[in-house]
Amino acid sequence: QVQVVESGGGLVQAGGSLRLSCAASGSMLSFNVMGWYRQAPGNQRDMVATISSGGSINYADSVKGRFTISRDNAKNTVYLQMNSLKPEDTAVYYCSFRSRWTGDTHWGQGTQVTVSS
Repeated sequence: QVQVVESGGGLVQAGGSLRLSCAASGSMLSFNVMGWYRQAPGNQRDMVATISSGGSINYADSVKGRFTISRDNAKNTVYLQMNSLKPEDTAVYYCSFRSRWTGDTHWGQGTQVTVSS
């Protein structure tokens, strides 16, 4: 059973920055895609950024130029650096790791990010 744990959420003023971290049990070699998603109240869960084991990166248009996804294979950790935060970035942020062997996606419990205006 893969365990995924996010950290780093919190309350920040508009224009500020936060760095989210997400650690998974097991080796990063077991996963082919890692990603960050977010869900605001009443909305669906949307992709924010993904990074593949080969290094390919995708961002939602709404965060391009402000957010940066990265990974540290030695620490089995994925990061999301969020700069120039806006109130509309307020949501619960979820991290995911997809198994390259089974195709299963493993989710964390979510971390709240609140941006005040």
